[in-house]
Order: sequence, then structure tokens, then C-alpha cells
Amino acid sequence: MVDIDWSTLGFAYSPTRSHIRYHWKDGAWDGGRLVNEDTITMSVAAGCLHYGQEAFEGLKVFRQKDGRVVAFRPDRNAERMQRTAVRTVMPPVPTEMFLEAIDRVVRDNIDYVPPYGTGCTMYVRPLLIGTGPQIGVAPAHEYDFLMMVMPMGDYYKGGIKPVRAIIFDDCDRAAPFGTGDIKIGGNYAASLLAHEKAHGMGFPVELYLDSATHTKVDEFATSNFVAIAKSGAYVTVKSRSVLPSVTNLSLQELSRDLGHAVEVRTVPYEELREFTEVGACGTAVVVTPVYEIVRGDEVIRIGSPDACGPRLQELHDRLQDIQFGRAPDPHGWCREIK
Repeated sequence: MVDIDWSTLGFAYSPTRSHIRYHWKDGAWDGGRLVNEDTITMSVAAGCLHYGQEAFEGLKVFRQKDGRVVAFRPDRNAERMQRTAVRTVMPPVPTEMFLEAIDRVVRDNIDYVPPYGTGCTMYVRPLLIGTGPQIGVAPAHEYDFLMMVMPMGDYYKGGIKPVRAIIFDDCDRAAPFGTGDIKIGGNYAASLLAHEKAHGMGFPVELYLDSATHTKVDEFATSNFVAIAKSGAYVTVKSRSVLPSVTNLSLQELSRDLGHAVEVRTVPYEELREFTEVGACGTAVVVTPVYEIVRGDEVIRIGSPDACGPRLQELHDRLQDIQFGRAPDPHGWCREIK
């Protein structure tokens, strides 16, 4: 086993034994190879550097209570990366190859999968980039698909912590017919300035409204918007500029399992005051409760600053129990890595 103090791990990059790398040229992917270094060499004219041909994903691998090592819903991440590849004119990574890559790279780095009970997980970052030289505005002719893994600490040590969010009316993350519904670095680059500004003001997260009218909720900077209505329904946003979250889809299914209605729809800004719970959901934390939303001089309070709301807490716990093997997996979401 590797010598790691699991109790001190945070959510940050750390090198491991290897990553896996596949190369696409002349219309086909090669068989891939494990690489024992964490650098890559490419042309100074690579398409990813000049024209943003880049896509990435994020998912987790868990060591379960019975010792099994599983990846959580990797097929959905493969499908989302395929949609991103089509939109950015890159060769899609077949699902079979995506899953093979997870198996190979996790097995080679199995000592970096944290033990059960630490609260830690292995984070998996797939990356698809145009590496062939391309100076004219056009797709590259060569591509690399990489998958790196690293151990990650429990995002919230000591329990989920509610946070404050801020809305900036002078910044948009994605246009209505732009690239907000796919996972590319450009979307995050567009939010970095607002993200740094928010952090400087004491807000961990920003909430974006639709860029066309600023009258409807879109999503948080790095996470989907979810809420619990007074009726008990689980509510999330339907929008062309929102990235479909695998975590959000899973929480929707768990809500239905519990007998609660699920509403995927337009959420007017004015409705924020009507929700009993609001949260940001994503791979890193499952759900982060939001107890206050600030927009200029307006302050909207939702729930308590001291504790997560009961419904979001229940959904968080149920999902974590499935991921860590403490509860049955009725939907078959956990894929074992032999």
C-alpha cells in the first residue's frame, strides 16, 4: 500500500502511479497504454491550445464496505463525453473503450483507492484533447484521450455545511444556444472571474440566471441547481445551457424511489423564495445546501445556516450508502472493477 495519510487529503490533484492514454489518427483509436508520468508533450500548434478542442469528465471510484472497488455510473459519463465530442467536432470515445480505460487505470493504481471508512474516494478525470497541429480554424487531425486518477478526501469533513450564494447580473456562464450543456473547459474559463470575485466577497458559489433575460434560474457555477418545493416535489432546471449532471439524475431517481414527485422545468427567479430547501449538486460533494442567495441588495433566506435540510440530507445519505456499499444498489449504478 502507498503511504498516505487519508485524514489529511483534500480535493486537489496528487500524482499517482500512472494515467492511461489513447491516440486517434487516420480515423481510429489505438489500443492505449499506461504512462508512468504526469506530463504530456504536444505540438505548439495543437488544436486544444488554439481553438479549444477539449472535453473532460469527472467521476468517482469507491472502495465499498465489503472490499469491492466500484465506479459510479461511468457509462453515463461516457455518453456525456460522446455528446461533447460531437458538439466540438472531435472523435467520440466509444463506451467500451471508456470503461476499459477505467478498469486498466484503476487496477494499475489500486493502492491509491482509499480504504473504506476514511470517507475518501478515488477521483477519475477523463480528458479528450485535439493534439494535432492546426493553425487554420478547423478541427485537428489527431487526438489524445487520457484518463487520470487520484485519491480525494472527504469534501466536507464533519458533515455537510450550508453555504451562501451570490448572483452577478453582469456575468453569464453560457449562452442559450451555446455550449453550456456540454463539459468543456471554456465554460469554466468563462466563470473564473466571477468565481474569484465571489470568493473575495465571502461567497463559496455563484448562481447563474439565464443569459437571455436574467429572469430564470440556470445553474450554479460548477453544479446543477436543485430544490425542494413546499409540495414536497424535487425541482431542478430544464434549460439548454445547463450541463446534465449524473448526480442530479441519480438524486431524481432516488426521489422517485421515495415516492416524491420530480419536476424538471423552468424555475423563475421569483420562485426562489418559495422553496423549503435549495442545493448545488455534483460529483465532488453530492449536494451542498444553500441557505442564502444574494442579488444586489436583495437577500433570499432558505433554511438554516447550521444544518442541511432534511430532504437533501436524506438524498445525500442514500446516494452515499449506495456508492459505499452500505445499502442495496437497485438500479445497478455501481460497476465493479475486478
